[in-house]
Amino acid sequence: MNIEQILSSKVKEALKELYEVELPTVEFQPTRKDFEGDITIVIFPMLRYIKGNPEKIGSALGTYLLKELGEVAQFNVIKGFLNLSIQNNYYLDAFAAISAEEHYGIKQQKDEGAVMVEYSSPNTNKPLHLGHVRNNLLGYSVAEILKASGKNVYKTQIINDRGIHICKSMLAWKLFGNEETPASTGLKGDKLVGNYYVAFDKAYKKEINELLAKGMSKEEAEQEAPLLKQAQEMLRQWEAGDPGVVSLWETMNAWVYEGFKETYKNLGVNFDTLYYESNTYLLGKDVVEEGLLSGVFFRKDDGSVWIDLTDEGLDEKIVLRSDGTAVYMTQDIGTAIQRVRDFPDINGMVYTVGNEQDYHFKVLFLILKKLGYIWADHLYHLSYGMVDLPSGKMKSREGTVVDADDLISEMTQTAANISRELGKLDDYTEAEKATLYKIIGLGALKYYILKVDPKKRILFDPEESVDFQGNTGPFIQYTYARIQSILRKAADIVDLKKYNNKQKIDLHSKERELIKLLLVFPDTIAQAASQYSPALMANYTYDLVREFNSFYQQVSILGEEDVQIRSFRVLLSAKIAAVIKTSFGLLGIEVPERM
Repeated sequence: MNIEQILSSKVKEALKELYEVELPTVEFQPTRKDFEGDITIVIFPMLRYIKGNPEKIGSALGTYLLKELGEVAQFNVIKGFLNLSIQNNYYLDAFAAISAEEHYGIKQQKDEGAVMVEYSSPNTNKPLHLGHVRNNLLGYSVAEILKASGKNVYKTQIINDRGIHICKSMLAWKLFGNEETPASTGLKGDKLVGNYYVAFDKAYKKEINELLAKGMSKEEAEQEAPLLKQAQEMLRQWEAGDPGVVSLWETMNAWVYEGFKETYKNLGVNFDTLYYESNTYLLGKDVVEEGLLSGVFFRKDDGSVWIDLTDEGLDEKIVLRSDGTAVYMTQDIGTAIQRVRDFPDINGMVYTVGNEQDYHFKVLFLILKKLGYIWADHLYHLSYGMVDLPSGKMKSREGTVVDADDLISEMTQTAANISRELGKLDDYTEAEKATLYKIIGLGALKYYILKVDPKKRILFDPEESVDFQGNTGPFIQYTYARIQSILRKAADIVDLKKYNNKQKIDLHSKERELIKLLLVFPDTIAQAASQYSPALMANYTYDLVREFNSFYQQVSILGEEDVQIRSFRVLLSAKIAAVIKTSFGLLGIEVPERM
C-alpha cells in the first residue's frame, strides 16, 4: 500500500474510535512548500460528519496517528489542514521497492476487454498538416497511456478516401497533370495529389469570377461552375463503379498512402488496423431500419428518417435522407457497430477529433445508447483545440497549410542550429549529429503540443519549443542525458551491488522530494489514462526533472565521501532516468544517451 492508502485506513479507524462516525473518503493533498510536512489531510470535508472546530479535530487526529502509525514522524495543524511528516524509513523502504527497470509504473496485468483509439483519419486529397500532427500525437499518446494503465488497446484510423473533395484532386490531375507521377516529379505522393487539390480550387475560383462577370449571383456561380459539375459527375461515376474513374482513384490514393506511410514513420506513430470510408459509407442503413421498428427513429412525410433528442437538450437529427442515402451520422453509427463485430472484446472507443465536432459526437454517442449497445457507455470524444502559428490560420484549399513533413524538417533544422550554438557536439560524427538533431527537434515538437491540455487552443512557436531551458522537451532530454553521463562516470567508482538498502541513511530534503515524486508515477499514469490527458504525463515529467536539477545543484552525487550515501544517490539518479524514459515513451518521445 502507498502512504495515502495506509493513512486513509488509519484515519477512518481513528474517527470511528474518537467520534463514532464512518468516514467514506479521506481527502489528501501535498503539503504546501511554506509548511512543514510531506502530506496533508484536509479536515473541512469531515465537518459534514463531525461537529466541532477543524483545528481541534486535526490535532486529535494527528495525535492518534502519531501514536498508532509508525510511518508518521510528527504533525502540525494549520486551520483545517493536518500536515504530516513521514518517517525517513518509509521513503527508503518504498524507494527500495521501485524497480530501476523501464516497466516501473506500467501495469503488467491487462484488464478484461479492450479500447479502440481512433486518430489521424485524414483525407486522401492532401498531405498531413500541423492539425493532423496534434491529432496523431494526442491519439498515439493516449493509446500508449491506456496500455500502460492496463488496457488492451487497438489503434485505428478511418481514412476518408471518397467524396467530392477526392474527386476534385482527381479531376485536376486528369485535366492539368500531363500524366505526371511521384516517380516522374520526385514528389511524395500525398504532396503531388495535394497540389492538384489546390490547382482545382484556383481554376474553380477563376470560373466563378467569369460567371460573376456575366451577371450570375455568387451562389449560382458556385453551383454552375463547369469544374464543380465535372467533379460531381466524377463522383457519380465512382459510385456507379466506372472502371476508368475507379482505376484513377485507386492509383492516386496509392500515391497518397505511400506518402502518409513516410510521414507516420517520421512522426513515430503507428496503427493496428485501418478502416476506409469507401468501405464504410454504406454502413448503418440497416441499423436505421431496425431503429425505426423499435421506435428510436421516426420517418417524416418526405421519407427522411430522424431522431428526436430534444428531451436530452439537443435537437432533431437526420440519419437518412428522403432519397434513402446516408449522412455522416449514419456511417459513424454503422462503423462503430462494425468495429465491435470485428473486435468483439472492445468495450470502449476513443475518438480523437477536433472540437468543431463536439456536437456530432454528443449525438452519435446518445444514438448508440438509445439503440441499446452496452459499450456505448464507454465512448469518449478526445476533443482538442486548433493549432495556430504566428503567421495565422491555415487553409488547405489555398495551399497555406503547414505541411507535417516540412514542420518535422524545420524542427530538426532548428534543433541543429541551436545545438551548434551551444557547441557541445564536437566529438560527434555527422551521422550521430543528424540522429540527435531529429530526436531533439521531434521531442521539442511533441512535448510542446502534448504538455497543453487537449481542449486548449495552441499557438505553436518552433523557436520557443526548442529552448533548452524551462518547460520544454529539450530541457528534459538534456537532463536525462546528464544523468546518463553521471551513471557512466559512476560505473568506475560506484559498485551498486554493495549498496545495502537495509542500512538506513538520513535523507536530504531534496532526496525526499524526489522519492515522493517517483512514488506517484504509477498514480499519474492511472490519472492520465482516466482523463485521457497526455498533459498530465508531460507536466509530471517536467516537475520530476526540475526537482532533480535542484537536487543536482545542491547535493554532491559522485563527490560524496560516504560510500553508502554515494551509492544511494547514484541509484536514485538511475531510477529517475528510467522514469523519465518511460514517461517520455508514453508521449512518443525519445531520449538521447548523450547531448
